[in-house]
Amino acid sequence: MTRPDADHGTDGSTAHLKPDHAAMNHGAMNHTGHGDHVGQFRRLFWTMLVIAVPVVGFSHMFGALVGYALPDIAGVTWISPVLGTVMYVWGGRPFLTGAVSELKARKPGMMLLIALAITVAFLASWGASLGLIDAELDFWWELALLIVIMLLGHWIEMRSLAQTSTALESLAALLPDEAERVEDDGLVSEHSVVVSPSDLVLGDLVVVRPGGRVPADGQVTEGTSDVDESMITGESRPVRRSRGDQVVAGTVATDSALRVRVSAVGDDTALAGIQRLVTEAQNSSSRAQRIADRAAGWLFWFALGAGVVTAIVWTLLGQPQDAVVRTITVLVIACPHALGLAIPLVVSIATERAAKGGVLIKDRLALESMRQVTSVLFDKTGTLTKGEPTVSHVAVASSHADAAARVPQVGAASADANLFSSDDVLAWAASVEGDSEHPLARAIVNSARAHALTVPRASDFQTAAAVGVTALVDGHSVSVGGPNMLDEYKAAPLAETVAWQSQGAIILHVLRDGIVVGAIGLADEIREESRQAVDALHRQGIEVVMITGDAQAVAQSVATELGIDRVFAGVHPEDKARKVAELQREGRRVAMVGDGVNDAPALAQADVGIAIGAGTDVAIASAGVILASDDPRSVLSVIELSQASYRKMRQNLWWAAGYNLLSVPLAAGALAPIGFVLPMEIGALLMSVSTVVVALNAQLLRRLDLRPEASVRERAASQPRTR
Repeated sequence: MTRPDADHGTDGSTAHLKPDHAAMNHGAMNHTGHGDHVGQFRRLFWTMLVIAVPVVGFSHMFGALVGYALPDIAGVTWISPVLGTVMYVWGGRPFLTGAVSELKARKPGMMLLIALAITVAFLASWGASLGLIDAELDFWWELALLIVIMLLGHWIEMRSLAQTSTALESLAALLPDEAERVEDDGLVSEHSVVVSPSDLVLGDLVVVRPGGRVPADGQVTEGTSDVDESMITGESRPVRRSRGDQVVAGTVATDSALRVRVSAVGDDTALAGIQRLVTEAQNSSSRAQRIADRAAGWLFWFALGAGVVTAIVWTLLGQPQDAVVRTITVLVIACPHALGLAIPLVVSIATERAAKGGVLIKDRLALESMRQVTSVLFDKTGTLTKGEPTVSHVAVASSHADAAARVPQVGAASADANLFSSDDVLAWAASVEGDSEHPLARAIVNSARAHALTVPRASDFQTAAAVGVTALVDGHSVSVGGPNMLDEYKAAPLAETVAWQSQGAIILHVLRDGIVVGAIGLADEIREESRQAVDALHRQGIEVVMITGDAQAVAQSVATELGIDRVFAGVHPEDKARKVAELQREGRRVAMVGDGVNDAPALAQADVGIAIGAGTDVAIASAGVILASDDPRSVLSVIELSQASYRKMRQNLWWAAGYNLLSVPLAAGALAPIGFVLPMEIGALLMSVSTVVVALNAQLLRRLDLRPEASVRERAASQPRTR
């Protein structure tokens, strides 16, 4: 028996750093090795935390501050210096090497500020321990706490940034593990060998079996098959490929075997081209500077300047001892603990809250940028639509009197003796398509099941390539197919199908004993959530754009129904990233929402890439934000989260920086003329207090409810867009 899942004959319209401090140079951060960095910082943090306990506990200054005296035991006074040195050399190494990198790049930032503070504290503490300078400059406890807290901050940061860059691996996974190469022009079953796709060379002839993936770009030499190219082009419907047509590596021959002459291998394939676009866009987006790094750069110059001025002024006042004490105090407390936690804590809590609302944040920069988005660019297939065909129309050939007379009634709706119903047409088509796994066949069968129709049993299936499928149903020959089937029977299409086709629907006609009895239109169903998402985005003043590889008619019908502002139709995979760049050149901040391999370069190019979680691994790996569900309303949740977390970041940074702006002048002796100088132990204590304030402020983000269904319209209306 001929396979029932054959063709329906439709016409398709359609710069690396060393591991121990790679996390420190934010400007050179890329997407590799983050998992190793997270593990490094986790292990280093816990190790330093254990060592810090005796360093703090046996610090003379900390004991005096808390109110206890060190035990009078030989060697006790050397516990903090020895272990503190271990912490400085081992735990402080990432900051010291990061500071060297910032100096070489002439871009002072967080690493240089931390390195300055721990180095001054280390040298001053040794000077105090050896009796070379004032004993009250024992900063071992502050050195230990500073290193531990900064390591904690960077561990949290690396964990929030960590993303295994699986985009390239996922692209490679689209290729089959094996290829069937024909050694000569004989019979395939007798003269073919199984090889690795990497062993193929130009001119090789390969066989692609039904359901198999094309191993390399090439030209079809024999066979005709529907080819699923959705993972490459984004086109939802299979595309008919026959002799002379080009096929792309990674696509799937759905129903029949093909012979393909290899025309491109390795870096010349379309898949490799997409791979390069993803890599380039990811590397480009990773160069952005972070807010905390800029703040740290300003504070570095502020601290250095304050230290120099302090030393000069106290020396000119004839108090060199005070000059040393004041200068060291200024340089040590100039690096607030809070600054190291200000942003990582917010990102960590925001990421946790987002996950509970079905939003996964992979890239902090994406989260920060979402609040500035002015255009949201949606891929159509699988994002705004469900990505699979559904029955949208059924028409009945009621004007064919001879057809009506020959068709017995099969449905309850067929009361008129001279007519048959749309239920009859759908039931006959479902009968013919019952055993097929073709997407169009599944859609017809599912529609019949949804309407609770009685589907008669069919037999004697026959298929004709590029024509359609025929079977016996209740003793009559029933055929389902596209325009080639109509040509074969010299039949005219139903008038209603002209309008359907202009809307981008796939048209199948149903014939009974050679007479057209009806037609079925199939289309990619629009998600109900898409309408709500578009409306909510418009309420925030955000432009909604749709991009698709589908034909203009298909795209425009979806755009009109959803009220989308702009449409890019017929866009090839390699051109999607260019369309994003085109919007960016217009001065727009673009968020791209997609789910396919073809979307990966555009997701990486966009200011914010948002992948539908049900999509491909390549799209997910290329995006900074992942929607765990396929609900496009979650885009609104990302916007709200971005706005809320940015507010917390600014508040925390202002608190951390404000502490410095106030405490450093006081520690330097700005109020000395009226008899007040901030004691160094009080300044150090205030640093810890500022860390607590920052942590509590970040916790307020936990009140956010980011579920897509949580009053999307009300939330969008209550938060008007500020441009």
